[in-house]
Amino acid sequence: MPQFDPSSFPSQLFWLAVCFAVLYALMSRVALPRIAEVLTERQRRVDNDRDRAAQLRNEAEAAIQAYERALAEARIQAHGIAKSADEDIARLVHTRTKEVAERLAVQVKGGEDRIAAARDAALTQVRDIAADAAQAMVSRLVGVSVDGSKALDAVGVAIQERG
Repeated sequence: MPQFDPSSFPSQLFWLAVCFAVLYALMSRVALPRIAEVLTERQRRVDNDRDRAAQLRNEAEAAIQAYERALAEARIQAHGIAKSADEDIARLVHTRTKEVAERLAVQVKGGEDRIAAARDAALTQVRDIAADAAQAMVSRLVGVSVDGSKALDAVGVAIQERG
């Protein structure tokens, strides 16, 4: 193998140094700055993305807090509306109950008056019937004819004595 021939070592070392120098120059002047630019650009993008993510996270937290405040206010308003509606309903129920109670009282009073009138009419009829029956019994038993007004007076006295 010719590479291992010691007589060709100086030329090989020369070309090794030339290739190393050319590659070093190319790498330091062309490739490494481009790589450094790419790495710097990547780092800048990563930093920008992190900053943007932190900004978006802060905006999201602010939006969540605003939402929670709005939700709490809505709950308070809903509670107030429900309480107001309950009070309105209670007031309406009280008013309607009072109206119904007054109407029922009037109807009950009217019914009591009709019952009293019917009772009085029935008692009058009972008195008349009792007076007629008393007249008929006296005329059959005793054979005496009794005047209708005296029979009514006697039935009235008997009713008052019995209570």
